[in-house]
Amino acid sequence: MDLHGKVAVVTGSGRGLGLGYAQALAAAGAAVVVNDVDQGAVDAAVAMITAAGGRAAGAVAAVGDSAAAEELVDTAVREFGRLDVLVTNAGILRDRVLWKMTDDDFDDVVRVHLRGTFTCARAAAVRMREQGTGGRLVLISSPAGQRGNFGQTNYAAAKAGIVAMARTWAMELGRSGITVNAVVPVAATEMTKTIPAFAPVIDEAEHTGVPLPDWLRKDEGLGTIEDVAGLVTFLASDASEGVTGQAIGIGGDRLALWAHPKEKAVAFADGGWSADAIAAQWPDGVGAEPETYGIPAPKAPEA
Repeated sequence: MDLHGKVAVVTGSGRGLGLGYAQALAAAGAAVVVNDVDQGAVDAAVAMITAAGGRAAGAVAAVGDSAAAEELVDTAVREFGRLDVLVTNAGILRDRVLWKMTDDDFDDVVRVHLRGTFTCARAAAVRMREQGTGGRLVLISSPAGQRGNFGQTNYAAAKAGIVAMARTWAMELGRSGITVNAVVPVAATEMTKTIPAFAPVIDEAEHTGVPLPDWLRKDEGLGTIEDVAGLVTFLASDASEGVTGQAIGIGGDRLALWAHPKEKAVAFADGGWSADAIAAQWPDGVGAEPETYGIPAPKAPEA
């Protein structure tokens, strides 16, 4: 994939998945703005990319407010002359069950993930529309946003909102040649290492260099950061010109298209539905096959 001549901003790219995205975009030829709240992480990431022959600049900012978003776009334009791609990856976790989650736990996660995606995408869209040559918005979501996840009210809500924004912005920005897609990644990161079924397998792979087993890469769709980065590179490229408004999953050996929400079962009653009528109809009618919820627990094969 050739991204020469393109300029990308990747939020939260000082480490982890964000760094993997920035490295992959740079390796494909894009100039990249690396963003993080940690100056040391930004400097190290920029040095790593440039040492590999890529072009990169750093921008230290806490994603969330409009000033930070403008700084990222301004850095891209100042350092490389334009902006073609935005990858909104920055995020934090404040996991707690509902009855223990504080206002700050909720607000902090929503501010970075959801508001940060909004402010950065808005600033990028303004610049891309001014340039008049189209662009790519790649919004990072999560399986938690598609299915919910225990202890992640804030994170799941924000990630679900990100997919909704991708669908909305795909309509609003289509005439400007700007595509908008959500990526639903699953990779071996510090967060997934805390899952008991994954932890020992990931730890062994990291210490021995042995590839992750098929049950992880295929059944669970979990692999390395590098496995995920290819989708971001594709969505940043001209090859994805006709792809917009989609939620696309990637991880390990698995590439998937997530369905948009739609009516699964429908029933009609002349004059409308009373509570008693719904109760009578529900078990064998609309509610006969209820939807599942939550991310299914991983199942390692029996020894």
